[in-house]
Amino acid sequence: MASAAVRPRLASAWLVGAACAVLLGFSSVDASAQPATPPAGPFAVGKITINFTDNSRRITLAHRRRVPRQLQTVIRYPALGDPSRIDVRDAPAASVDGPFPLIVFAHGFDVTPDTYSRLMRAWAQAGYVVAAPTFPLTNANAPGGAKESDLVNQPKDVSFVISRLLARNTAGYGVLSGLINPNQIAVAGHSDGGSTALAVAYNRHYVDHRIRAAVILSGAEIPGVTGYSFPAPSPPLLATQGTADTSNIPASTRTYFRLAPQPKFLLYLLRAGHGPPYISQQPQLSIVEQVTIAFLDTYLKGLSEASSRMWSAAFAPGVATLSR
Repeated sequence: MASAAVRPRLASAWLVGAACAVLLGFSSVDASAQPATPPAGPFAVGKITINFTDNSRRITLAHRRRVPRQLQTVIRYPALGDPSRIDVRDAPAASVDGPFPLIVFAHGFDVTPDTYSRLMRAWAQAGYVVAAPTFPLTNANAPGGAKESDLVNQPKDVSFVISRLLARNTAGYGVLSGLINPNQIAVAGHSDGGSTALAVAYNRHYVDHRIRAAVILSGAEIPGVTGYSFPAPSPPLLATQGTADTSNIPASTRTYFRLAPQPKFLLYLLRAGHGPPYISQQPQLSIVEQVTIAFLDTYLKGLSEASSRMWSAAFAPGVATLSR
């Protein structure tokens, strides 16, 4: 990738949107999927780590040793207490304000979820449960080094983590019990993680119909994988792209974006590169935080005012533009 923290990938008006969402079955105001009173914020942020094991799929380590796929998952959630800039380990959940929508976030190549801590904390503060699995063979600490060839297996990792989180949600014990609204699930990801999320939401070979919205941060179609047909109904899409990104070039984002049905939105970050806008670069990161939250508030929480908030957040002459 453009920064040292994130390496390059392999080669390779609101009413209209809302009306299309209704036709596609992804209405932002579906009464059956929305709480009577959307949770307020900002919240304090709690954090836990859970190790999920997928015994149905295995990876090969040194000396041809085969082991189940292990997915260490960091989960941030709205917690009791005053909002702050730090996560509180094992903090009591703000259950009385829930249940909350779920975002499963996929990290980029040769990094870990911690790279995106600020962005994920902003989502949790806004009233979302945010789960970020560490992919076993593409993270910065993968045994023998990160292997991008395993990207094709990551979409199923995301679906597996969703299933395990929903099982915890109905278990009747633990901090996640009753905390997640199973009808309000989004996928998000950056770079190769964006490609992972794109496949989970829109590729017919991987599609998970529990997904109700997708946020793709400088991602693209997985190289060599077909099936990006955006099967109907498709979830609302927010894509972001730096215009100076040389790792995931703008044409890669335009390729899938033009295939997607409405509602869809494309946030261009002018003269921005590949990784920094989602990690630390300002004002780009703040714009990404605000636009993604407003998008998710519109299509997961069903907040009628959130669409105008999204457009306002993206109005940054010389820095960002938003289009459909």
